[in-house]
Amino acid sequence: MAKAGGLGGWRGGLLLALIVVVALAVTGVWNPFPAVWTWVDRSEPISEPDVVWQQRVGGTPRSVTIAGDAVVVEQRTRVEARSLATGTQLWERKADWAAVAGGGRDPVVVVGKLLVKGYEVLDPTTGATRRRSGDAVAVWTYRNMLLDARCVDATDCTLSAWDPRGTAPLWTAFVPGVRSGLLGDNPGLLGTRRLDAVRIDEEVAGPEPVPPLLGFPIDGRVHVLDTATGRVLQNVEPGRDERLSVVGGRLLRITARSQDGACYFAISGRDPATGRETWQRAGINLRTADNAGCAQREDPHGARNVLIGVSPDAREAVLDGYDGRLLLVTSAGERLLAVDDRYALVRSADKSAVVGRELGTGRVRWSRPAGAKAGAALTPYAAVLADEKPSRLVALDPRTGRELATLRTSANALAVGPQGMIIGEGREIGYVRFGGSAGVPAPPGVPAPPGDAGVPGPGSTAGVPAPEDSCGPKRELCPG
Repeated sequence: MAKAGGLGGWRGGLLLALIVVVALAVTGVWNPFPAVWTWVDRSEPISEPDVVWQQRVGGTPRSVTIAGDAVVVEQRTRVEARSLATGTQLWERKADWAAVAGGGRDPVVVVGKLLVKGYEVLDPTTGATRRRSGDAVAVWTYRNMLLDARCVDATDCTLSAWDPRGTAPLWTAFVPGVRSGLLGDNPGLLGTRRLDAVRIDEEVAGPEPVPPLLGFPIDGRVHVLDTATGRVLQNVEPGRDERLSVVGGRLLRITARSQDGACYFAISGRDPATGRETWQRAGINLRTADNAGCAQREDPHGARNVLIGVSPDAREAVLDGYDGRLLLVTSAGERLLAVDDRYALVRSADKSAVVGRELGTGRVRWSRPAGAKAGAALTPYAAVLADEKPSRLVALDPRTGRELATLRTSANALAVGPQGMIIGEGREIGYVRFGGSAGVPAPPGVPAPPGDAGVPGPGSTAGVPAPEDSCGPKRELCPG
């Protein structure tokens, strides 16, 4: 009996203590439950060494973008922003799509709903609405410009260009309509498509500078628009064996002709203002055609002002879209993993390393051991490598190959900024600060990663000044 009484006393004391804790929590004097729940719900670190911060977002991210001091996370039915410094949530709202425009100093978040006209431009730090449009059907977001399209009817549309934080259009242009696919955020235009990379998000580099020319596919024709003035320079219908693409300030006519059981390719670069041919090459396969009668259904691979093709001897080549120059031809067995206007990342023929090469000269800038299935991407701030067995994410200085961060992780690289990158796995995301960045002293004699002013781009457009190194591979896009 004494033993039963002791047990009852223990239970009574525990119940009394629980009642006291609940009373304190209800009155706001002391509430231990959030801390307890945080401890129970705590996730395992997604990398080693650990990230600066790690947070679980509301849903699996569709895209993640570093926008100034905020991290914008697009999910299926909502968008949220988090502090780049701490990872704490800054704001959240319902949206079917979201995209970031502007650079490191003036970013904005553009949100909208599917099948509903209009969009809102939000401040990335506060979520406050800076501008609202109620009738746009499509939006394109760039580092130095935002474009939208409004249609009175299916054959009468207006394109408007905006400074990302501007309140009045920089210019407007009239086009005869947009096809049904040109809806929502960043619908496809006729340019290049990036090379795929395992465990590296396609939008890891963030918004690109607006190209000097854009190609809008409308009713089987291509309308070539000058983004500096808003003038529609060409309205071209492709030939039966042609695919049109707008790259590096040129209209490219890509021909694939079937003969003797093979596809024969030719590329012609045209001045969009006059229609005059400025360069041509034969025998370079830009991988625009499938095997069924050489029908071209894809844009060529490339980035910014350059194209990737395959020469007749099966070696990969990088071409300047402006003048057709061969900027790089790989050796036998090598494989291109990523390109931009400055560099190329190449897998060595023996599949044991990734090599950084300089376009135009072919010079090897650096080489790093990597597995046969390693993925890679180039961003303005870092070259990113994703390796397997063991799983690694590595960020390197694109010019020198200097390590900015090395992580043992199975997470994906989601976004890269001037001082670090966002990685993620499932609903968990975390921020990795680059060595030599703000808050982390650089080794003696080693410069820190460049800031926003070092971002290369395709030149000054719409009155927006461009960085000094943004003139393209041969400085063809800068005055003088």
